Amino acid sequence: MTTPAATPLPASTTCCIVGGGPAGMMLGYLLALKGINVVVLEKHADFLRDFRGDTIHPSTLEIIWQLGFLEEFLALPHQRAEKLYGEIAGKEATLADFSRLPTQCKFIAFMPQWDFLNFIVAKARQLPNFSLHQQVMVTDLLKQDDQVTGVRVKQADAVQEIRADLVVGCDGRHSVVREKAGLEVMNFGAPRDVLWLKITKSPDDPEWSTGHRGPKKGFIMIDRGDYWQCGYSIDKGSLDALKQRGLEAFIADVAEISPFDAARLRNDITDWEAVKLLQIRIDRLKSWSLPGLLCIGDAAHAMSPIGGVGVNLAIQDAVATANLVAPALIKGNLTLRHLQRVQRRRTFPTWATQSLQVMISKASQKKRTKPPSGMELWMRQRAFIPFLFGRLIGIGFFKENYKR
Repeated sequence: MTTPAATPLPASTTCCIVGGGPAGMMLGYLLALKGINVVVLEKHADFLRDFRGDTIHPSTLEIIWQLGFLEEFLALPHQRAEKLYGEIAGKEATLADFSRLPTQCKFIAFMPQWDFLNFIVAKARQLPNFSLHQQVMVTDLLKQDDQVTGVRVKQADAVQEIRADLVVGCDGRHSVVREKAGLEVMNFGAPRDVLWLKITKSPDDPEWSTGHRGPKKGFIMIDRGDYWQCGYSIDKGSLDALKQRGLEAFIADVAEISPFDAARLRNDITDWEAVKLLQIRIDRLKSWSLPGLLCIGDAAHAMSPIGGVGVNLAIQDAVATANLVAPALIKGNLTLRHLQRVQRRRTFPTWATQSLQVMISKASQKKRTKPPSGMELWMRQRAFIPFLFGRLIGIGFFKENYKR
């Protein structure tokens, strides 16, 4: 999508959303749909960034269906995964099966995030009370007494203030909003990081596990149509040590656990610029809000890539926020209590998902020194386990429905 010419920033709005990712764009659209004046501020000129969360789960597809444009959305290029595969005890196994979900779509759609965001933007721009402003950097919050009343921004060389009844931080795990608000962050650690690689597809590549494979010995593959998006798991903070060993040694390490030989990998991994580091963080704000301010999505709770659930939790946050906050914004009587309701509603699914991610991360770090426990053997033999994980990954611990 071509980025339109910059338009003048408004001096005030009802809701100012900082960050044009999945949470910010979905919330902006849903609030505008309810007749609320919304301004979304995005620091980048477009959405074209590799290796962002590109999994559209059944829970998100259900929201799109509720909004009435599922068929149009699924006409966009994407790949579907009815099951997710991985390795258990050295053997490939079905980790998650979505075929029994009580949803319209019983699959994960793998779609570049920029296509998803451009689609939502196109829908939102049809509404007269929505505006998206790109290449706008939020530098500070405006406050009056204990109330957040807007944001200070920089666009090109100009500095401006935008007043708002509500500021929503949707600006990711490195959120400026939560930093400037001084909100306390609880960190839960993560022992691993991921290196993302892009490997060009070959016509004779087999259909490895329907194109979506992982984790297997720390290697993940996602079919992106004309290339494989590959994730290589490393110990946290070990990238510098890998670089000191040299690129050729790194390629040999990847070749040892991936379906690609070293010669194939060298064609795409020509230097370290082709290797993108994802620093995994699992954290959560103690309080998501202040008077006049709310954080959702990664700004409120950074997730591990385990299960690919971060985007979909963020969108569920956006739906809950629209349902709970819009009536007060429309009436002009928004208080801190309205914002705290969002956190109360979203705390359990956030806590449960992060707890599961931490447990899986710790378990993956343990070296096998003895035979599997009786519990592990029991779980491996239970046919319902893939369906249970299909439910947890595809829908989550709590499902939001959009209320018109």
